[in-house]
Amino acid sequence: MLLWINGPFGGGKTQTAHEIRRRLPGSFVSDPEHVGFALRRMTPPALRTDFQHLAAWRLGVVEVLDRALRGHPGVVVVPMTVVEPAYFREVVGGLRDRGHDVRHFALLADRETVARRLRERELVHTARNALGGNAPRLGQSAAHRALDRCLERLRGPEFAERVWTDHLSVAQVADRVAASAGLVLTPNTDGRLRGAGGGGWSSVKHIRFD
Repeated sequence: MLLWINGPFGGGKTQTAHEIRRRLPGSFVSDPEHVGFALRRMTPPALRTDFQHLAAWRLGVVEVLDRALRGHPGVVVVPMTVVEPAYFREVVGGLRDRGHDVRHFALLADRETVARRLRERELVHTARNALGGNAPRLGQSAAHRALDRCLERLRGPEFAERVWTDHLSVAQVADRVAASAGLVLTPNTDGRLRGAGGGGWSSVKHIRFD
């Protein structure tokens, strides 16, 4: 089984995916952004665009995830924003056409909630910069600019099932996703401290250095 965790940037996809991995023995997180990062690095800066527009990214993601699902005995968890219906059909539909059980979940929240989470993530990007990265402030980033488009597109019929996360912690979102997919997570034993600071949505644990 593959769990595709969709949602707007700042919607909690990565945190939810890693929470599921942490509490579901044998599961594995496979992040399609790494394919995109590689394609960007192979392209001169002036030619770089959204890597999802590249057929090589869409085909590559299908090939890699197909291999992972055929060779890995556990659940594969994919945190990735895809809001273009044609791309969604090509990737998720392509995996289903190959016989895989793909369960899709769109993590949604009110615009104000997601915008607040994006602002909180500025702290994470500040930490990344301090460690030698080069991340833009999210208020000026593509993530912030794409927020309204993502929220609108993900209300389309092809992007069900949806989980509204405004008043849920990361652990609770993971519980809902798993229960809907018929999976049983181990109990969440981290207590209240792990959820402190914006309901547990901001984290430095999964800072990217790509």
